[in-house]
Amino acid sequence: MPAKRTTRSKRPRPGRIVIDEVTPALDGGAFPIKRVVGEPVVVDATIYADGHDRLWCVVAHQPPGSRSWQLAPMHTTNPGLDRWQGSFTPSGVGLHRYRVLAWIDELASWADAARRKLDDNQEIGSDLLAGAGIVEQRSKVASTEHRVALQDAATRLRGGDSNVVSEVGASLDREPDGASVLGAYRAGFKAAAAATSKPTLDVRVEPDRAVFNTWYELFPRSWSTTDGQHGTFKDVEAQLAYVADLGFDVLYLPPIHPIGTSFRKGPGNRSTGGPDDPGSPWAIGSPEGGHTSIHPRLGTLDDFRRLVEAARDNRLDIALDIAFQCSPDHPWVTEHPAWFEHRPDGTIQHAENPPKKYQDIYPLDFDTGEWESLWEALLDVFLYWARQGVTIFRVDNPHTKPFAFWSWVIGEVQARYPEAIFLSEAFTRPAIMHRLAKVGFTLSYSYFPWRQSKQELTEYFTELAAPPGVEYFRPSCWPNTPDILTTQLWGAPRELFASRYFLAATLSPSIGIYGPAFELCENRDAGNGKEEYADSEKYELRQWDRNDPISIREIIGELNAYRFDQLALHTLRTLLFHHTDNDALLAYSKTPHAGPSVDPSRPHVATVLMVANLDPHRTQGGFVDLDPGALGVDPSRPYQVHDLIADRTFTWEGPHVYVELDPHEQPGHLFRVTQGSER
Repeated sequence: MPAKRTTRSKRPRPGRIVIDEVTPALDGGAFPIKRVVGEPVVVDATIYADGHDRLWCVVAHQPPGSRSWQLAPMHTTNPGLDRWQGSFTPSGVGLHRYRVLAWIDELASWADAARRKLDDNQEIGSDLLAGAGIVEQRSKVASTEHRVALQDAATRLRGGDSNVVSEVGASLDREPDGASVLGAYRAGFKAAAAATSKPTLDVRVEPDRAVFNTWYELFPRSWSTTDGQHGTFKDVEAQLAYVADLGFDVLYLPPIHPIGTSFRKGPGNRSTGGPDDPGSPWAIGSPEGGHTSIHPRLGTLDDFRRLVEAARDNRLDIALDIAFQCSPDHPWVTEHPAWFEHRPDGTIQHAENPPKKYQDIYPLDFDTGEWESLWEALLDVFLYWARQGVTIFRVDNPHTKPFAFWSWVIGEVQARYPEAIFLSEAFTRPAIMHRLAKVGFTLSYSYFPWRQSKQELTEYFTELAAPPGVEYFRPSCWPNTPDILTTQLWGAPRELFASRYFLAATLSPSIGIYGPAFELCENRDAGNGKEEYADSEKYELRQWDRNDPISIREIIGELNAYRFDQLALHTLRTLLFHHTDNDALLAYSKTPHAGPSVDPSRPHVATVLMVANLDPHRTQGGFVDLDPGALGVDPSRPYQVHDLIADRTFTWEGPHVYVELDPHEQPGHLFRVTQGSER
């Protein structure tokens, strides 16, 4: 007696298509990649099926707030390895989604086989009838505009017209329009029937300034025109044109809040300050208020709002320092004592980073049982200043707070203010810096201050410009900060400051300086063996003579103007280093990248080639080995390079060229490369 068949439940037929290795994808889709408005997302994937059938593959992408998916075609980039590529360009700020869809393309498969038979002079009558059946079946569910093309093709095929094979076959080599037979056929593919990559991936799209930005940091209290007098917002407002004329677009202010008096630091970071010492702006809070209050000697909230508006009138955005720590006098200390870590004797533990001690600061305790109220209060700090017109934040020491907190708070702020930008001040281990970028920080301080030799700069920036880091980690290159005067700059000549700015300005789209100290070549260290300034502005008022002849402001302004005009300098992705036979010379190029939306009136979309002299004392010369093809020129013809700084044009031939630089004349060559004679 035959065995009874087991009744199986009805289930979908297993799919034939495999979609693997979708890139870009950050940690398997755990975090979004990053782009700015107008910067394309190029998606690659390995897509294949059993047998010899042709596939049709698309990138499906969904703008924020939309329920519909837009489809962008993919094309094979390496048929032997089944690699496909497509792209889409986000047009708005927010969290976009994308995935890959693929179908077995029955009509394309039919046409491919029939065309090969035709080429071999085989009889294809039966094939024509099979093709007619394929398009007739699709016409039953096609829209009106596509049904006509499909039915017409079916009629011709049943009449023996083999030209339809050639027409469909020709469409396989290009993207067919909807009026063609193949285009009409593919319009009937349904997403529900497609093989779909998993998981759906995200791309956070931010404003242009999230990639290309130029920061100038100043302490408002030092910008009084009267020696020894505490500066105000009005003093800064009077100098906005100066900062804007130098070509900066972000004016960054250290904490502007009331400063505690308990354990106030004195000049030189002395543990005891006098009654007239201003203290460190990072010791935030006094009876006059905390993180949403303004130091009364700087002005009022109305004064600050006027500063924000006046800055915008000067093409500047104000960035604020957000430091989540408190002086012992902060209102939160008495209102929310559970937000702070206590010693066994009940007193609050001040901040330490042994052997450093910060007696004037209490760190917040993110392990508190009242963490939810703490998180909400910190979110309110960001939202308060955003309501005052500030949406750029430099965050102090984010690596000492939980990653989960930053993921949450940045998401909450950007949900309300999608244009908000966050700069991470975390000079710490690479894995931590990269994690902060993954959880939401727009920009990150980088190791640029300590990358000084040709080898160090080449290795570091090659890493920064390569996947996967380039998909989410945006380095901001600062040659100095109020906390950092590298040993390279101790006693350094003016030429070295110019060289470091040239490197920052041309290597990275995002740069910044601790302004007056850098442009005036402040090179006096504290003498304690640490990378600290003598007479640090963190602990005392400073008078800056911006008319001092040592100033490099003209060089800074000139380089900032070239940064703005030369679109190739707006990206890190196309950075390419070129070999030099002299280790004092660093050569590198950038080509324009289809990216941040820019003023279409700007004509400078050429490749740029930089050669920097790393020796601030002596003229250096040597040969550079170029790849003319990578520079966008025909290597068999002469090409022109125009040195924007020296305003001189040279005609070069071939890949091997000689360059020479006197550091007393200019810190580097900034060449615009063209094939013709245009300048």
